[in-house]
Amino acid sequence: MFPNSSILGHPPFIPKPQSGNNIFSQLPLNNPPALISQQQLIEADYNFRNSNFHRIPLNAVPRFPTIPSHDWIPGSSTSHVVHTVQAISQGRKRRGDEYGPSDLKRQRFHSPSPCLGVVTPASSPAAARKAAVPLRSEGHRSGLSLDTALSPLTPKPGGCVPPLRSEPRSSVTNRLLPPAQDKLSQQVLELFQVCQQQNDDLEKKELCRAQLQWEIQRLIPHSRVYLAGSSLNGFGSRSSDADLCLVVQEGPMNQRTDAVYILSLVQKLFYRLTYIERPQLIRAKVPILKFRDKVSGVEFDLNVNNVVGIRNTFLLRTYAYIENRVRPIILVVKKWARHHGINDASRGTLSSYSLVLMVLHYLQTLPEPVIPCLQREYPECFNPSMDIHLVPEGPRNIPPYTSKNESTLGDLFLGFLKYYATVFNWEKYMISVREAKALPRPNSKEWKQKYICVEEPFERSNTARAVHEKVKFDAIKAEFLESWRILQLKKDLNFILPLRATLQKR
Repeated sequence: MFPNSSILGHPPFIPKPQSGNNIFSQLPLNNPPALISQQQLIEADYNFRNSNFHRIPLNAVPRFPTIPSHDWIPGSSTSHVVHTVQAISQGRKRRGDEYGPSDLKRQRFHSPSPCLGVVTPASSPAAARKAAVPLRSEGHRSGLSLDTALSPLTPKPGGCVPPLRSEPRSSVTNRLLPPAQDKLSQQVLELFQVCQQQNDDLEKKELCRAQLQWEIQRLIPHSRVYLAGSSLNGFGSRSSDADLCLVVQEGPMNQRTDAVYILSLVQKLFYRLTYIERPQLIRAKVPILKFRDKVSGVEFDLNVNNVVGIRNTFLLRTYAYIENRVRPIILVVKKWARHHGINDASRGTLSSYSLVLMVLHYLQTLPEPVIPCLQREYPECFNPSMDIHLVPEGPRNIPPYTSKNESTLGDLFLGFLKYYATVFNWEKYMISVREAKALPRPNSKEWKQKYICVEEPFERSNTARAVHEKVKFDAIKAEFLESWRILQLKKDLNFILPLRATLQKR
């Protein structure tokens, strides 16, 4: 039944008693997931999504939140259109204002509809927070818009960070960027506009995330699946893969044993899903389950309880939108590094995450900084001990940053190459976005024996630890130096990054 399963024919691995995790007492060890009944399929077609219930502790959330029927009231907002659905019993299309008892009963067992409001007595702070949740109607998997796919508790920031929902085709960054006056800046801007992740790209990933959460919650109640990484932090391109984080408990988890065990259970589940193909368990330092969604064609990496990825996603998302030159510069750096073969941690070079942090560090350390140090100026918004369900709401009111630095996109890209080619001292310092400066390397083994040191803003580990061979380090430095020299003379991006081929790949 599971031709590619690494655990075929073996009993489920039971973690050692001293691991201290009680999550496994709730997991079905030998029983496969129950088949879905016809009625469940009908309900799932309309209400397949169970949202991330931010703000609520995992161990306190019932599997399906109960919504009393008398609490339903029409939403006052006119900016959203309530989707009509087909009445099963009457065989006709129901108007958007026709809500009957059956609708209320269905919603009682599924995620709330984000286009309606809920009014409940605020008997506690938690109840008051839940009472303020905006709701909207559900939709089909094939036609659900990003407005309805995102969590009903997803924050709608009033500051620089845009809300996590669909926006008009002209993005925030495109509207704010001034027209490029020089050729190099124009090339950077055009590359960004063509290659940046579009709204429909994000919608496809979010639809898959929502459906997988519904499936996994039947196997592991109270779990949540978060979209993370470049798909959500603002630095993704049209060809970017998607990262998912499965949160099954509060607190850390043993990644060698417990996470692998949970991923093996999820792998078995994925073999039963017709829209998922090639689920492959990778036993790395942070184990992941790689798979492909047949509907969208997107490749996914699923990890378990690696919550630092959720934290840094929203930190980077704030940096992405706090100043309108950040996203174009980072996208062109990632495309340049990929073209020159220095953007692949599995081959001993730089990960995309390390490259992003390197760009942010450079923009922070200029004589006139382009971006601020968010963790220093807004520590309450990026507290590393903040409950994971509150993390998406943390930066919602951070205002845009007004920089005195008026450098063009071309000048900033050229300066980035020069900084790491001739200025930064790789042997003595590590790159820190958390402190917005180059810090002396720590004396620990993790830092001393690595050629490139980039500090993770929350865990404070080395994100560039994959660069552990001198030959790879020398190759990375050589690419920075050679590209800077060529671009300084030619002022044409084509000499270091063929634009036509890059635009075709997107």
